[in-house]
Amino acid sequence: MSTYDKFLDNYTKGFMGFNTLAILAQSCLGGIAAMFVLQNGNTPAQMIQLFFITIFCSGFNGSVLAQQKPKVVFNLLITTVILNLAIILLNVFIL
Repeated sequence: MSTYDKFLDNYTKGFMGFNTLAILAQSCLGGIAAMFVLQNGNTPAQMIQLFFITIFCSGFNGSVLAQQKPKVVFNLLITTVILNLAIILLNVFIL
């Protein structure tokens, strides 16, 4: 069993509780990513980054509210966290 499968199994068992924590955590992470993007100005490049932050965070929140299958929600959570962390690192160290 891979690490992904272990985390997915754990997430599935505590789906309702983990969803509450995941929405809180990824919304805060998305807000932090948006803050770092907007600190660097408001050029079209920053607005595109802000667009992706908003779309992915809203997509995850929507999947939880639409009561999607746990695997779909978990994959969106991982995608959103990776995207937000990448944008934060991009804006802190490169731009």
